[in-house]
Amino acid sequence: MREHEASRPLELLLPVRGGAGTLRAQLERHLREAVRSGRLRPGSALPSSRVLAEQLGIARGVVVEAYDQLVAEGYLVARQGATTRVAEAALAGAAPPRPTAPSKPLRYDFRPGVPALDGFPRLAWLASLRKALKEAPHAALGYGDPCGQPALRQALAAYLGRVRGVAADPQRVLVCSGFAQGTALLCRALGRRGARRIAMEDPSHPLQWATVAAAGLEPVPVPVDDHGIQVDHLEAVGAEVVLVTPAHQFPTGTVLAAQRRGALVAWAQRHSAVVVEDDYDAEYRYDREPIGAVQGLAPDRVVYAGSTSKTLAPALRLGWLVLPAWLVDAVAEQKALDDLASPALEQLALADLLDRGEVDRHLRRNRARYRSRRDALVAALGLHAPRSASRASRRGCTPSPSCRPRPTRLRWWRRPGGAR
Repeated sequence: MREHEASRPLELLLPVRGGAGTLRAQLERHLREAVRSGRLRPGSALPSSRVLAEQLGIARGVVVEAYDQLVAEGYLVARQGATTRVAEAALAGAAPPRPTAPSKPLRYDFRPGVPALDGFPRLAWLASLRKALKEAPHAALGYGDPCGQPALRQALAAYLGRVRGVAADPQRVLVCSGFAQGTALLCRALGRRGARRIAMEDPSHPLQWATVAAAGLEPVPVPVDDHGIQVDHLEAVGAEVVLVTPAHQFPTGTVLAAQRRGALVAWAQRHSAVVVEDDYDAEYRYDREPIGAVQGLAPDRVVYAGSTSKTLAPALRLGWLVLPAWLVDAVAEQKALDDLASPALEQLALADLLDRGEVDRHLRRNRARYRSRRDALVAALGLHAPRSASRASRRGCTPSPSCRPRPTRLRWWRRPGGAR
């Protein structure tokens, strides 16, 4: 049977002991002040007289008389068998709270890096989350390993080795709350080991510059050309760390050439430096065959970083670092200091999603969907902005032969989140 509304055990903080006047007078005064100050908003439910009397340790009659007085004054409203509430007109003389203006939806959203949120596999995720909640041992609900749930670390190691060529031992996988946190943890850990400067691709994402600077490292720019980061410039900047996007440079879209991949690894080994590989959307390639992660060439020098932000949804706030063995404890210490560990149930749900192949199925669906959207955009640019279309083609964004230059296909872009 549904619990009657008036008997719900609502909580209300009212210090009525030790003040001036009788208990009833103190209770009335505190309730008036709570309503006038806005702590109790119009329409807010109050505890029943019985529940409030038990909470405050006073006689129920005192609460009944205080409620009756405030009803008479217009602060409260009470009906037989219903919950006592703050009157809607109780704050008539006070300034109402300023409503938050709703943001207008964009007709066309060209922001890069935001997946199609309407394509999130809700049913598959719900099934995995239910399974995690049902089957997780009680110990999983406690303070977990800062490196993450073992089930997810094992699932990630298998998945990344299979689809990205990452040399991933589960013991070297650390789960974090997205790439931003992973970067901050890594920079702090490296800073404690003596690192001072981090080379950054120029151009690159401005948030990354702010993140590494806030973590205590000095970001220094290294230029990017049509073959990726210019590795020969690294010798001059004196950095101990470099952050790169080899599979799909942001924002130029170039792929780090094979010769430079080897040169980057050689530079890191020669200087005992660290390469941070941001593999943010390598799952989506349309102009060439996908290439493996740089981490597979030098697992002891390259930190591989990924997340669910482009493959599933940014709101999940799940990411991972595949670390060299010598760096695991230092980064795990920073993770423990930051937030102890990432949410366990979400980690277990993602592990199940990976194990059941749902992530692979989701990516296959999205590749076709995103390819169609990308082709529609490039075709429309060819009609309405030929110079932009020419530049897009040089970046490897040539539409497929089946794409026809029909502006009406821009209907795909009328919903937010259609970029990647």
